[in-house]
Amino acid sequence: MSRTRPAEKEPLDQAELIRQVLSSRKYRNLGIPEATVRDLIQQAGVLEKDPKAIEKLVKQRMHNLVAPYLGDADYDEAAKSLDAAFASPSDEGIRNVCIHIMASHASTRERLPILAEFYRAVFAETGVPNSILDLACGLNPFALPWMSLPPSTVYHAYDIVEPRIRLINYFLRLNGRPELAETRDILVQPPEEHADVAFFFKEAHRFEQRQKHSNRAFWQSIPAKILLVSLPTANLTGSHSKLDQHRRLVYDAVEGLPWQVKELLFENEIVFCIRKNA
Repeated sequence: MSRTRPAEKEPLDQAELIRQVLSSRKYRNLGIPEATVRDLIQQAGVLEKDPKAIEKLVKQRMHNLVAPYLGDADYDEAAKSLDAAFASPSDEGIRNVCIHIMASHASTRERLPILAEFYRAVFAETGVPNSILDLACGLNPFALPWMSLPPSTVYHAYDIVEPRIRLINYFLRLNGRPELAETRDILVQPPEEHADVAFFFKEAHRFEQRQKHSNRAFWQSIPAKILLVSLPTANLTGSHSKLDQHRRLVYDAVEGLPWQVKELLFENEIVFCIRKNA
């Protein structure tokens, strides 16, 4: 009596999955690099062998990476608001538009009450940098009016969302600064530009979700003298503390490296000032 052999699973079509993810309603207007989805597929393939399981994991991690639950700006409206503010420029008018833009995303919205204090404390520790890398920047470049940086400070910014990068470059141009914002997946392709200071704000825990223990190698790859890693001190709803967990994440990542770490603690955010040239 012959037995029916189980049908073999179709192999994963990587190109088709990349096309499917990037053309979906959720992501098709975001200009996310193909390299990002390819990396998620490779990471999922280490954990799963079944193509359907890989596809499910890729889509789940893509959702966490792009973090639509954190909110985002209306880019067209934001550009019009910036035009109006810079047409008859006043510090207050420009700052008000920047506040409105930053308030659209949870990461920068949480920092708004302490913005001036935050950058005073940060640059008191690092000194005024000649160059900055803003890694996985989100909407943080719109905090430039509170940074009090001289025009000579070179400001690079990186993010995977292309419309966000276009708006940031437009803002940099309006400020008379070079358009040095770039659509790039920094985990797959870390920046090569050397800098005095690199910002890595409220992203290390999400890198950990994307690829476990990835922060150590990533931080080593960043060509900056000082790396400022910030993490929230509580969850999004503020219902429980994340301070001990996030401290462990940072100190585990730098264990055994000849780097100096100093903490700057704010109401809802902790900044780890990591001196890599120690």
